[in-house]
Amino acid sequence: MHLDDLEILARVSISEEKEELIANNDGEPQSEISHILSEYILDRSQYEKVSSLLLDEMEHGLSKEHNVSAAVKMFPTYVRSLPDGSERGDFLALDLGGTNFRVLAITLNGLKVEMKNKIYPIAPEIMTGKATQLFDHIASCIDNFMAENGLSGQKLPLGFTFSFPCKQEGLAVGRLVRWTKGFKCEGVEGEDVVTMLHEAIKRKGLGVECVALINDTVGCLMSCAFHDHNTQVGVILGTGTNACYMEHLDRVGTWDDDTEEPKQVIINTEWGAFGDNGCLDFIRTKVDRDIDATSLNPGKQLYEKMISGMYMGEIVRMIAVECAEKGLLFNGQVTPELAQRERFYTKFVSEIEEDNNEEEGYPKVRQVLDELGLVNVTTEDCRILKHICSVVSTRAAYLASTELTVAVDGSLYRFHPHFHDLMFCMRLSEDGSGKGAALVAAVANRLRSRSAQLVFVFKLMLSEDGSGKGAALVAAVAYRMKLMSPH
Repeated sequence: MHLDDLEILARVSISEEKEELIANNDGEPQSEISHILSEYILDRSQYEKVSSLLLDEMEHGLSKEHNVSAAVKMFPTYVRSLPDGSERGDFLALDLGGTNFRVLAITLNGLKVEMKNKIYPIAPEIMTGKATQLFDHIASCIDNFMAENGLSGQKLPLGFTFSFPCKQEGLAVGRLVRWTKGFKCEGVEGEDVVTMLHEAIKRKGLGVECVALINDTVGCLMSCAFHDHNTQVGVILGTGTNACYMEHLDRVGTWDDDTEEPKQVIINTEWGAFGDNGCLDFIRTKVDRDIDATSLNPGKQLYEKMISGMYMGEIVRMIAVECAEKGLLFNGQVTPELAQRERFYTKFVSEIEEDNNEEEGYPKVRQVLDELGLVNVTTEDCRILKHICSVVSTRAAYLASTELTVAVDGSLYRFHPHFHDLMFCMRLSEDGSGKGAALVAAVANRLRSRSAQLVFVFKLMLSEDGSGKGAALVAAVAYRMKLMSPH
């Protein structure tokens, strides 16, 4: 899958009619709520503009001339090959990308995979503390895991899924560009995280070597490619969002390594930063701006803040508070729980949208509202809140779908009841400039015709533990390539 493979542009097939708020009630309060929600309901031309802008930004990121100023950095990952089924051996994997950290032991034998793993929490004071605190904690977790699984003393290759923006300088060398997802450890930005990990491992006296550094997006791609060798694109839709894909070396202006076979490399787009240069201001709402202003990284990751799981619940909460303060919802009630920032979890959005039991007054919606201290709510309140959730998640899914994917992972995609179906509402037309092929999932299927309007057949595949198994697979592929190398 490469930027210049197909002369097509991804277009979102959006209904020309904006959905009504409450089908059986067209009263004045609903009209005012509809007005509040209208800026979250984008039309076809707006989504097409977003798609075109993203593709332009990706081109800038690939360009040596424009990369420094590009918002979408398009980092080469130094992962040059996908699994082919011949990988064998025992590997460790680390998965750091949120408030929990995992250590895994994985045995590969052809298409057979045996996996053990354990989750370790990361305390808030470690997430925002010093670098040595974080990496010493990781090393302690590795030590504990190896002891529990009878691996102490063994020298095993390790793949490290580090799901934060990194500028890689080699397969096992990567400097953190900036923290995201609530992390703010001092002394890590600009430093090689593998070196920091190795120093902590040495302090712990472990005989483990990190041979590959990846992020969760690359892990997602590798995990899917292990089962379907046609997979070429990986996308994360969870706490954050990102995408990667396989690109020709001659298209990567920032490539600084050898150009021998295979003449390809996986590109980590870091598309969560799309819009950081202001190009998405035309669709950002007041709520989007407020969420950004109060975040740990204002002005950064603006696309991510519009579509990812870390922020979706807060968008719904702020809209609900506005409606309640205007007397349009909950009879004007704004409880301390509802007024609290980040108290409306994204899992609530999924639970609310799953509830179609109107006959019993939406019991799941009421359960969520009860957790927020809202009592004596009406069925109408539940219906309105359900629609607010639908509008917010639909915008997120359509924005995510401005580029197509074949390998998808993340809690938002996995657990939201409609995200997959909404992402499938896609069409392609042949009047694009060729840049549209970047994240268009042309791997599992090929275009069947070259007519003026094409319906593109593709496959969305849910990655199975991309962050864990994917890291081990990168380490295994690196080991296989090393054995094959004549040097």
